[in-house]
Amino acid sequence: MDFLINLVRKINANPITRNVVLAVCAIIVFVFIVNLLLSLFTRHGQVHEVPDLSGLSVEEAVQAGKGASLRIEINDSLYVPAYPGGIILEQNPSAGAKVKSGRRVFVTINSFRQKMVEIPYVTGYSLRQAKNNLEMAGLGIDKLIYRSDLATNYVLEERYNGKLISSGSKLEAEVGSGVTLVVGKGTDAEPQSVPRLVGFSAREAKSRLWEAGFNVGKISYEEGVTLLNEKNARVRTQSPGVGTRREYGTSVSFTLSLDEEQIEKGRAEAERAAKAAAKAYADSLTRSTQKP
Repeated sequence: MDFLINLVRKINANPITRNVVLAVCAIIVFVFIVNLLLSLFTRHGQVHEVPDLSGLSVEEAVQAGKGASLRIEINDSLYVPAYPGGIILEQNPSAGAKVKSGRRVFVTINSFRQKMVEIPYVTGYSLRQAKNNLEMAGLGIDKLIYRSDLATNYVLEERYNGKLISSGSKLEAEVGSGVTLVVGKGTDAEPQSVPRLVGFSAREAKSRLWEAGFNVGKISYEEGVTLLNEKNARVRTQSPGVGTRREYGTSVSFTLSLDEEQIEKGRAEAERAAKAAAKAYADSLTRSTQKP
């Protein structure tokens, strides 16, 4: 004790030493206060595991996240008939992720019913224009039916659930529904090249087929692809293959996968097949023009 008292007296007796000690003490206090404030504002060390919210209602999810002070926010909604309306389908961050207290968790909920939209009138339009108008409305093409006509790929009739769509009909359909189009086909119409679907999503693959005048055939799903993650899947294989020539209205089937490595392999194979098919077609045209 006497030693400490003598040390303090010596420090006080020397102005330079006293100022240095005071400066060091001030730095120590400053560092302590900064660490304390950082801990308060960043919640340093307060890490929580995100609970699994799938299948819960939003109210139940809010209660489940209270322990970790998680904020539940609805980011999107889907309509999946296989699940009850109002439940959480997806979440971000995913279940089990380590986050700080107060983190926002974005959820996608299942709608109670699909949204209804008015079916646009596309009779008289080109197939491409009709397809674009339907897609802008949130609809698709259920089937393309080709009928002999003067011009190729102009819509002659439009039907939904067997009902003829006329100008001003105001008929509504659920988002995602398909409309049947009766399309003209000229006598000089030749078989068309099947577009590449490999590497594209199901929505993009369908759009490419419709625009080229083909129907969507059977869609197969590899293991792991579900209604919830289908939008992340890509086409791995297709049949008939890319570049092969088929009549208008032919159905083209494809398989969806989440395996990026296999999808990339399929894309490379499809590109090689397309080049080979294009060369074979060019050779056939050359031979036909060389015939006496």
